[in-house]
Amino acid sequence: MKWIYEAWRDNELYDWGMAALLVVAALVALIAVRFIASRIAGVVARRTGSEVADRMARVITRTQLWLLSPLALYAGASALELPARLERLIDLLVLVGLLLQVVLWINNFIGYWMERQIEKRRGVDGEGVTALTLLGFTARVAVWALMLLLILDQLGFDITALVAGLGIGGVAIALAVQNILGDLFASLSIVLDKPFVVGDFIIVDNFIGTVEYIGLKTTRVRSLSGEMIVFSNADLLKSRIRNFKRMYERRVVFTVQVTYETPLEKLEAIPGILRAAVERRKQTRFDRAHFKEFADSGLTFEVVYYVLTPDYNSYMDVQQAINLEIYRRFGEEGIEFAYPTRTLRIRGEAPQPAVSAAG
Repeated sequence: MKWIYEAWRDNELYDWGMAALLVVAALVALIAVRFIASRIAGVVARRTGSEVADRMARVITRTQLWLLSPLALYAGASALELPARLERLIDLLVLVGLLLQVVLWINNFIGYWMERQIEKRRGVDGEGVTALTLLGFTARVAVWALMLLLILDQLGFDITALVAGLGIGGVAIALAVQNILGDLFASLSIVLDKPFVVGDFIIVDNFIGTVEYIGLKTTRVRSLSGEMIVFSNADLLKSRIRNFKRMYERRVVFTVQVTYETPLEKLEAIPGILRAAVERRKQTRFDRAHFKEFADSGLTFEVVYYVLTPDYNSYMDVQQAINLEIYRRFGEEGIEFAYPTRTLRIRGEAPQPAVSAAG
């Protein structure tokens, strides 16, 4: 290119050597500053136990030297007589590199702040965890968008016209990525409408588990057997969701069958026995116990009660205690449980085969 030739023509060999020396010196200085700063932050973190200092040390260590290398190029260019276009190009490289590195730093600290806030609220404020996830994404998008606008402005683009043009271009983009946008809007709907939050126990079709993460595109549920189930947000909202965390009490219905040989006075006492077995538990509210029907294998009694907590393990503990109490009381009263049986009654003797006389 013409301006590269001009730069070579307008500078002596000594100038180019000095420029190369400045570039190398600047790179060494950048590496040294990164190393010393990370060591200082690491020492402070170990001595004080500060999470912020520890995060600072990690952020400094991960600083991308290739993004800061245009600074070294800028230092070398200061020793040369360069055409205006080449100086402008170097200035743009420095600006873009610095902006990218600053955005990476900001994103890192946004992630750190999000992690701390989510950890504080995990298991306590599921709605807050869900909202923070969306807030973190919005903050990151805003930072990257601001950086892009600054770069375009330095490149000479009319930002006002560009933003106005996004109205038309946005329609085409929306059509191209409508599935992704569907998940994004579904995520926003989950955050605002709150059909479930992090920590809720839900059932979706045949899948059961606890919500662990609500993202912009997917929601992750930890199943009872331990594996992670990932749902698309748009598909999830189209499904029938049963949220057991929102259940304040659990209605329980179960039946007990006794044999047909049970005497009438004991049948009349059974509802009272069932009621007493339920009311002995602290976390229950008895509703009813009735002789329901004459079944094929026995006489059926139906019991309805409420467990005053939504916790499934508590419900199973209560039901187990009630079952054991019923078993014990029936044993004391001599009441037999029914089970599928078949009684064969034979009247008279079986017919004998006919004997024919030999001819």
